[in-house]
Amino acid sequence: MAKPITTIRKAEPTPEEWQKARLEEVLQEVSENAEGLLETVKLLQELHEAGILPAIHSLVKAKEDIAKIALGQLLRPPVTNAINSAMGVMEALTEIDPDTSKKMVHSLANGVKKAQEGLEANQTVSLFDLMKVLKDPDINRAIGFGLNFLKGMGEGLKEEK
Repeated sequence: MAKPITTIRKAEPTPEEWQKARLEEVLQEVSENAEGLLETVKLLQELHEAGILPAIHSLVKAKEDIAKIALGQLLRPPVTNAINSAMGVMEALTEIDPDTSKKMVHSLANGVKKAQEGLEANQTVSLFDLMKVLKDPDINRAIGFGLNFLKGMGEGLKEEK
């Protein structure tokens, strides 16, 4: 009679068998993605010929030094002031109705266009011209808007938070 099996041995491949299996997997992937790999090789060759690849290689090697320099630049007071100002502007923009801001930007662009036309015409404006244009409803509307804007801005400047 045969002896009963008391231990089960897992068949582990030898290093040569493991290497052969891995090589077959790689060859399978290469054959399935041949076009992409060829394009990648062409791209790398062009980057190398242009001198970009060595530059990228140098950047990767010096990544710690570059990170220190970049961080140092970001922590400079002018940069932190710009970031804080941008955050303040974004906070203010969240309080403005999107339709109003869209209308303001469109009106601003239209105003700049008209101002450019006036500059190109090289017109001089007299005091009488100023009095006359106050009757123009568009100008009157803009002046009223500007005065109300200045009033609101003044009120905002006086408030203490």
